[in-house]
Amino acid sequence: MDNWRKSSYSGPGDGNECVEIATSTTHVAVRDSKAPARAALTFPRAAFTRFLTGMTGPEGSPSPR
Repeated sequence: MDNWRKSSYSGPGDGNECVEIATSTTHVAVRDSKAPARAALTFPRAAFTRFLTGMTGPEGSPSPR
């Protein structure tokens, strides 16, 4: 997959301490930004969408734990 992008939560001080994602029409891949040459986890788009929905509250903010 191409077009890797970092999390919008990575700030200037910790820009290398995050994950990166890349998307295709059918899958989403996730990798460690500190080790981009290592393996990436790949998920079907629908499964990744359900994961994100489960991690956010009703208005898209992080769900309290």
